[in-house]
Amino acid sequence: MTASPSLSHPEIRDSVARLCAGFPGEYWRALDRDRTYPTEFVTALTQAGYLSVLIPEEYGGSGLGLSAATAVLEEIHRSGCNGGAAHAQMYTMGTILRHGTPDQKARYLPAIASGELRLQAFGVTEPTSGTDTTRLRTFARREGDKYIVNGQKIWISRAEHSDLMVLLCRTTAREDAAKPSDGMSVLLVDMRTAVGNGLTIRPIRTMLNHATTELFFDNLEVPVENLIGAEGKGFKYILDGMNAERILIASECIGDGRFFIERAAAYARDREVFGRPIGQNQGIQFPIARAHVQLAAASLMVDKAAAMFDDGQPCGTEANMSKMLASEASWYAADMCVQTHGGFGFAEEYDIERKFRETRLYQVAPISTNLILSHVATHVLDLPKSF
Repeated sequence: MTASPSLSHPEIRDSVARLCAGFPGEYWRALDRDRTYPTEFVTALTQAGYLSVLIPEEYGGSGLGLSAATAVLEEIHRSGCNGGAAHAQMYTMGTILRHGTPDQKARYLPAIASGELRLQAFGVTEPTSGTDTTRLRTFARREGDKYIVNGQKIWISRAEHSDLMVLLCRTTAREDAAKPSDGMSVLLVDMRTAVGNGLTIRPIRTMLNHATTELFFDNLEVPVENLIGAEGKGFKYILDGMNAERILIASECIGDGRFFIERAAAYARDREVFGRPIGQNQGIQFPIARAHVQLAAASLMVDKAAAMFDDGQPCGTEANMSKMLASEASWYAADMCVQTHGGFGFAEEYDIERKFRETRLYQVAPISTNLILSHVATHVLDLPKSF
């Protein structure tokens, strides 16, 4: 068993916390009101090397494991900041690292590590298929040395703030493929030249500042040299990245949970009603304690999943379980924190209502709780599929 999250990678955690101290609540509140992207924060993370911790040293990164990346994101969220603006830079590049050609790795990874290029967009979800990825309709037709892409994607975050996008599309119709997961391919799209030349980005305003969009492809040309891996095998390549994504987002939920618990405990110690601290009342202290217990258990699951990923072990189930447990623990902690603060929990200046909205997302994304339960039921408990 690895060290508990509060003890693992202490030097990374301390350094991240110091960086985040330069981006206090008022910075995030101002961005939240106007739904503005935190460019300065992302730039600081990039320059400090935190977004390239998973890129091997030969390509300019730190060459560390996923457990180090979880420490980075947990501390970002524990500090009251939000890593959602940049976390994809950590895991999306894994598709190139594991399945790209030597030329693709040499061309893109050093530039991603240095911050010269941003690879933050992950084009998978579509309006008509949702999480049923095998039914996506975006199609890339090969014509000579290029693919012609037509279709639509939705809930693609950071597309307006990314230079490159990993795009999953069909190159063989579903009905013509040997099995539903065959016939999908991964293309690396250069957003700098694609926008206005076959790619249209439309922002979607949501309840939180998440910079998400829908994308429209109209005869977008992508060079064949931008195909990652073998044509028709892209579904497997995407799954590799999804495990890392779920573990990293689970670590963000752990950080959110710690933020809520620490804020609630501090407020309960200081706030006096009827002549004594409200934290002296079991009706207040028991929910805070329960939130801590649930978060502690979830953090161990995140640790286990990250360790298995770093060891190269199959960890799809553990990645899903860690994401579910961490997101539910953080959501319980968020609700508890608002309840502890009473009316002040709804006031912008306390930053709780903002973080409350942010952590709610992870009950739904990047995979819903019900789909995780379905995975465990069928892949672990050998129950019949319900769909």
